[in-house]
This record gives sequence, structure tokens and C-alpha cells, in this order.
Amino acid sequence: MNKSNDAYKTISEVVKILKLKSNKKGVLPTHTIRFWEKQFKQIKPKILNANRRYYDENDINLLKKVKYLLKDQGMTINGVKKILDSKDSLELDETANNSIKTDNFKNKLINISKIIKKLNDIR
Repeated sequence: MNKSNDAYKTISEVVKILKLKSNKKGVLPTHTIRFWEKQFKQIKPKILNANRRYYDENDINLLKKVKYLLKDQGMTINGVKKILDSKDSLELDETANNSIKTDNFKNKLINISKIIKKLNDIR
């Protein structure tokens, strides 16, 4: 059973949504999100029983923006802080979402090309 988009997500679900790379042992890098929480005061997950973090849609969108700026654009933490504190932050929503959509599209194209190559090899 899948959660609705409005439901709170756990930290490991957010890691998967953001497609943060797991280490060699297959452990999800939840420490990255915890670090970002300390660095960016705008990220405020609900912390409930036994320090479990739960993220709403706004937190997830903010984390997507942070990931886009840090990982895709190569900005520094201080640079991202300045952007998040300014009005320019709103303009990034569309750019970051388009970048994520482009990545998904690229992955689909790569998968299609692999399938076509396998089909050609079968012939």
C-alpha cells in the first residue's frame, strides 16, 4: 500500500524520493538529510516518538531545492543559505523540479536504449 502524496514521509522515504546515492553496503544516506537539517533552518520535520523524523510535502520540496543547488549546481552551503533566505528562492522551484523531471526522462531513455540493445542482441 502506497502513501498518498500528502502523507508524512519517513527519512528513508525522503532519501529515496531525492535519489541520494546509497553507500557500497546499501545503507541509505540519511545522515545527509540530518546534516542539511542542521545547516538550513527552514527544514523542520516533525520529530515524534524516539526521535523519528517525519517530513511533509513542504519539507520535501525544500530538500529537493537544497539537493539541486548543492549537488546539481555545485553551490556552497553558504550560497544556498543566501538563496533560501532571499526572494530568489521561489524562482528555483520550477528550475529544480524541471531538473528532476529531466533526470527521470534521461533514466527512462537509458533504460529504453538498453532494452533495444538486448533485443538487437537476441536477433
